[in-house]
Amino acid sequence: MQALITLASFLVTLGVLVSFHEYGHFLAARLCGVKVLRFALGFGKPLFTFRASNGTEWVLASIPLGGYVKLLDGRDGQQSISAQDRSQSFDVKPLWQRSVIVAAGPFANFLLAVILFSIIYFTGVPQLPAKLQAPPEQSIAAKLGVAAGDQVIGWQSLPSDYSGAPILGEFDLVPSWNALRWQLLDAVTGEQGFALEMRDASGGRHIKSFRQGDLPQVTPESDPLKALGLFPQITPPSEWNQLKLGPIDALSFASQRVYVITKVSMRLMLGLLTGKTTLKQLGGPLSIADMAGKSAQVGWQPFVAFLALMSISIGLLNLVPLPMLDGGQLLYDAWELVAGKRITLSLQEKLQKVGFLLLIALSLLALFNDLQRYLLS
Repeated sequence: MQALITLASFLVTLGVLVSFHEYGHFLAARLCGVKVLRFALGFGKPLFTFRASNGTEWVLASIPLGGYVKLLDGRDGQQSISAQDRSQSFDVKPLWQRSVIVAAGPFANFLLAVILFSIIYFTGVPQLPAKLQAPPEQSIAAKLGVAAGDQVIGWQSLPSDYSGAPILGEFDLVPSWNALRWQLLDAVTGEQGFALEMRDASGGRHIKSFRQGDLPQVTPESDPLKALGLFPQITPPSEWNQLKLGPIDALSFASQRVYVITKVSMRLMLGLLTGKTTLKQLGGPLSIADMAGKSAQVGWQPFVAFLALMSISIGLLNLVPLPMLDGGQLLYDAWELVAGKRITLSLQEKLQKVGFLLLIALSLLALFNDLQRYLLS
């Protein structure tokens, strides 16, 4: 039964995320007057095909590991375009429209994440309070005097030149440990100091300042939150806070959450180039299926939150400037904007082959990491 739930959750995850991504491309293309030849979910042998009255072929294929939108394009040597359809071809559109069509897929993933988080906050979700346990010895929090039972109620970013002067201004409300955790990751990965407004067990309030120079460095071998020493105290569910917002507030809070998660995720991805993070952290289809199944078994809200996080990841991944990805096409567009001419088809084909090999290598590495986690653990 558990295997069936995991498989079903995995298929739903891919179906929702890929559909929304590709529909972003599809909608932008239609709005820009480009004819869409095919909208496909999956690869391989078609299981279901439907041809709409406007000529678009809708396909559901047998291998559910992605999808694509095929546009009318004069640069595609396999297409024969009539004079009547020439104005609807992708390649004759101005640069800004072509870039919008390409960027619409990743943008749709970020939009989906905002929608999913908004649904969670609008319906109401229990949240673990940002009450802290005793920090480990030698951690930054221990040196600052953080004690067990202190509850973080406010957050304020500090300037890089902060010297310990009294902190003025308003603190942002910290509604839960989950919100605090992402703010901490944002501060550590962004190397920005911060101040926490706390309420101790007796109800007294005090402020602890974590200066920029004292923050731990992000490395492949270390856990920055462990070095900070800030961990949630185990609290019974009866003492959790119910976070339930109105439609506008839910949308605003969800947008802020997606923005912070995107920043942190982007920095961790860039860390692969700087050596701050490791390729061992890459996860493949087995990890996605496992997390989808586990979150679905806990409840619909954890599963929806998982979908939102995965949607952000897919949006960011597609913006990586590699051929075969949307980011690679946007890089071609940037070249055209600067140089005033398009990259040649022959060079583009060579880069596509290199990009394909890189993606295959990354996919195999992610699968290898999965096998190590689940077969050797």
